[in-house]
Amino acid sequence: MADDLLKDFNPFDIFDAEAARLDRFFSGLDEAGWQRPSRCEGWSVRDVLAHLAGEELYNHACLDGTVEDLLTRLSTSGVAGYNDFNEWSVRQRRDLPVEDVLEEWRTKNGETRRRMRELGPDAQIDTMAGPYPCGLQAFHYSSEYATHADDVGAPVADSEADDRTFWRVAVGRFVLAEQEAKVQVEQTADEIWGAVNGVTASLSYPEFVEATVGRLPASHGIEPRIVSALRCLA
Repeated sequence: MADDLLKDFNPFDIFDAEAARLDRFFSGLDEAGWQRPSRCEGWSVRDVLAHLAGEELYNHACLDGTVEDLLTRLSTSGVAGYNDFNEWSVRQRRDLPVEDVLEEWRTKNGETRRRMRELGPDAQIDTMAGPYPCGLQAFHYSSEYATHADDVGAPVADSEADDRTFWRVAVGRFVLAEQEAKVQVEQTADEIWGAVNGVTASLSYPEFVEATVGRLPASHGIEPRIVSALRCLA
C-alpha cells in the first residue's frame, strides 16, 4: 500500500522543521543575499519568499473550505492557473519592504501549520483536486518547502541530512503511486531503480529526490524518459 511508505513519518513535525529552516535562513540575509538568484528560473531569493507568502492565500482557502471562491476571484482578476498565480504573488510583493513580506509569510504560515496540526492527519480539507487528507497535504507542503530551501541555499546540518533524504524519497514514491505514474520504481538499500517502457536507470537517493521535484542538473546523464516520468512534485 502506498500509504505504508509514509507511516513512519510525522508530516506536521516535518513541515515545522522545513519552515523553521527557511525562517532561520531568511532572517539572516542582507540585501545582497535577497537579490541573489535562486534555482527557480527568473526568481531571486526574495522572489521565492514572496511566492511562499502568496501561497498562503491558497493554503488558508484549503483550511477554510473556500478554494472555489478563491479561484473565482483570481480568475476575475485575470489570474488563471497555477503558474499565473505564482507570478502574480511575486509581483504583488516586489515593491513591499522585504521585512514586511517575511513577517507576512511567517505569521500566515505559522497559522497554517497550527491549524493543520490541530485538525490531525485524517481530517479532510478542501484542495483544487477536491477533499484531501490533511496529513498528506502537509507532506506535499513539506516537500515544496524542502525544495525551495534547497533552491535558495538554506543549510542542512549533516546530522539531519540522511533523515531528510529518507522522508523525501518516501514522499516521492508515494506521490508517484498516487498519480499512477507510468514508471516502475524499486528501492534498495542505497539506490532507486526506475524503468519506463523497457528503459532502466539507477539513481542515488538524492538524485531520485531531485528528479521528483524537477531539479536534476542538465549534466545528470540519466535517461530523459525516466527523468520525465519521475517528476511528480513540481
